[in-house]
Amino acid sequence: MHSPGLLISLLAFALVLGPLVFIHELGHYLAGRALGVKADVFSIGFGKEVVGWTDKRGTRWKLSALPLGGYVQFAGDSNPAGQPGAEWLSLSADDRASTLQGRPLWQRAIIVAAGPFTNLALAVLILAGFALAYGTLVASPVIGMVQPGSVAQAAGLKTGDRVVTLNGATVSSFIDIRLAVLLHPGERLNMVLDRGGQQLTIPITPARRIDTDQFGNTQPVGFLGIGPATVEHRRLGPVGALGEGINETREIIGMTVTGLHQILTGRRDTKELGGPINIAKKSGEQLVSGWQNFVQFIAMISINLGFINLLPIPVLDGGHLALFLAEGIRRKPVSLRAQELAFGTGLALVVALMLFVTFNDVSALKLFGG
Repeated sequence: MHSPGLLISLLAFALVLGPLVFIHELGHYLAGRALGVKADVFSIGFGKEVVGWTDKRGTRWKLSALPLGGYVQFAGDSNPAGQPGAEWLSLSADDRASTLQGRPLWQRAIIVAAGPFTNLALAVLILAGFALAYGTLVASPVIGMVQPGSVAQAAGLKTGDRVVTLNGATVSSFIDIRLAVLLHPGERLNMVLDRGGQQLTIPITPARRIDTDQFGNTQPVGFLGIGPATVEHRRLGPVGALGEGINETREIIGMTVTGLHQILTGRRDTKELGGPINIAKKSGEQLVSGWQNFVQFIAMISINLGFINLLPIPVLDGGHLALFLAEGIRRKPVSLRAQELAFGTGLALVVALMLFVTFNDVSALKLFGG
């Protein structure tokens, strides 16, 4: 299948990012509103306002010129560090109570955390919806096939072996084996097997294989050469589907954490990090692949958006939560100077990362001749 054109990719990117940013900021807004904090601005995008209106509560809802993100500016939240200024100090007690800085620490933490957790909740609901509609596949961690000449055969794996643990993690499904192996090409794993009631520990190194999708995208993956003994299609009720949605979200977060750790430790190429251009490209590819693939892609991006925003990096939600934690431990706010330094450093880090992943995107697309 040919890659989608530029217009389709841009449309798909807008259909992915726009709603997810809105959902993220809506989480902040609704939490603040529930706790009695007034919102001055709700913006999709940054920079100059393109179009907007003011509601009866005094909140300015607007679409801004640079649509890569968004923000909610609450009353009293007038600087990046979120510290009260002279204007805030001059307010009456009642007016202060409706500002972000006038609320208790735990309420401010809820408002900040609500954004990324709303993204995670959306992904859970999407994945649960698919599980409810289509059911799920259940495969016990028992080996039913060993491919001749494979890494598995060389390591001595046999049909009938039950995988108990893999690299110290308990295995409850063949899917657990598949995910762990996919993420560790060329890396030694310790596998504990149950063979006829006897436990064996076998070191095994997944072969490195390059998978190519229908659009020519390549991805290095691990491969053992084994298959499950049984695969069962199981229908799920609402509760079971919700549990499946939570489990799939947890697995995707785990894969993200593993991938980032491998990149930071030099075990995975930094070229695998992608930015907005790559997301736009993948958005277009998933859109033309069918609505199910596209909606599942939205769920994955929503998970990553929520997860990244929870990282303890100043300027991200997780950075604010880290400062709140420090404030709770110290029983007083971190100094304004320290917060300004932290937010300046965090902003520089985020900008540098954005430039780096954009360079990766441009290099991968060979926009300048490779």
